[in-house]
Amino acid sequence: MKTAYVPRRMEGTIRKLSKGFPCIAVTGPRQSGKTTLVRHLFPEKRYVSLEDPDERDFAEQDPRGFLLRFASGAVLDEAQRVPALFSYLQRVLDERGKMGYFVLTGSQQFHLVESITQSLAGRVALLHLAPFSFSEMESVSCLGDDLDEVLLKGGYPPVHTRDVDPGAWFSNYVATYVERDVRALLNVRDLATFRRFLRLCAGRVGQLVNLSSLGTECGIAHNTVKAWLSILEASFILFLVSPYFRNFNKRLVRTPKLYFYDTGLLCALLGIEKKEHLELHPQRGSIFENAVAAELVKERLHAGREPNLFFWRDRSGFEIDFLTEKDNVLDAVEVKSGKTVLSEFFRGLHRWREIAGAAAGKSCLVYGGDESFVREGHVIVPWRKVASLLR
Repeated sequence: MKTAYVPRRMEGTIRKLSKGFPCIAVTGPRQSGKTTLVRHLFPEKRYVSLEDPDERDFAEQDPRGFLLRFASGAVLDEAQRVPALFSYLQRVLDERGKMGYFVLTGSQQFHLVESITQSLAGRVALLHLAPFSFSEMESVSCLGDDLDEVLLKGGYPPVHTRDVDPGAWFSNYVATYVERDVRALLNVRDLATFRRFLRLCAGRVGQLVNLSSLGTECGIAHNTVKAWLSILEASFILFLVSPYFRNFNKRLVRTPKLYFYDTGLLCALLGIEKKEHLELHPQRGSIFENAVAAELVKERLHAGREPNLFFWRDRSGFEIDFLTEKDNVLDAVEVKSGKTVLSEFFRGLHRWREIAGAAAGKSCLVYGGDESFVREGHVIVPWRKVASLLR
């Protein structure tokens, strides 16, 4: 279903924060719907894109005059393009004393956050908008019932709001946005090597991050691997899930695992073009696990909260896919891509209860089926309802 606007989970968060902060900043990956969202929420404010050379030149040459044009505030898109503007924006916000006065968006978190922390600390609420979540797509009936189709298409808005082939869109997305941001943030001369690095990251989704292995296979130095991963994190292409730190036993794995914010982009990097290929792909289970991780992260981000997602693995090989923490209680989440729930799926959850003791909260299983129920004391959740685990 093609639709012009998909209601976002973040809408309520922005409305609430705009009553207590003079400035709202929304960052996230390119094409995640930031501009559409803020223009929908603030239709009365003038919209200005600092990607426009004329507007950018005005803002650079006369920043105070640029800002004084907006008596009712404004939406400033790609605000990080003019870092010098932020000091003048601070003065205007303080002089006017209005809440929700200016709204900023930006795709390069490094530059936007740096400018905010230097000039607008205490005046701005910073939010991160990821691609569509399952619940957002389901609200306008564009989620679909075919899990493999959902994983293949992912959640980037243009794939759902335009009549476009997902494979062609993702190919162009990597070339025009991901590589563009990398060139802007790092001096990457050999883009072919960087593309190979991206594909290698995709091939390791759900696995422990091995910097040495990535560097060796890609032919780059250890420090370069760390820098490139940092840029991909800052550009909201991928994220790392850390191991939980509490010592229920002392033989813990301390290396994070790697996931992508969007399974459509992940599938494209893995060369999966059709759902028939995904159904039989050896990494289908890892891609489904990635989808669950991304949904749990999106739910927190879109509510204006930091992700509280961890995993557990000890050196004997025992692992719980995900842990979410609240008030020192840990909910355990196991992920199985199959449509049928088997008793053996609960072995890890049973053992986790023994290890965690009083710290163990709910134990949950997310699977590839369609029904919610409770079995052997565990909450069984279908893939499309992952976000309900955090509500």
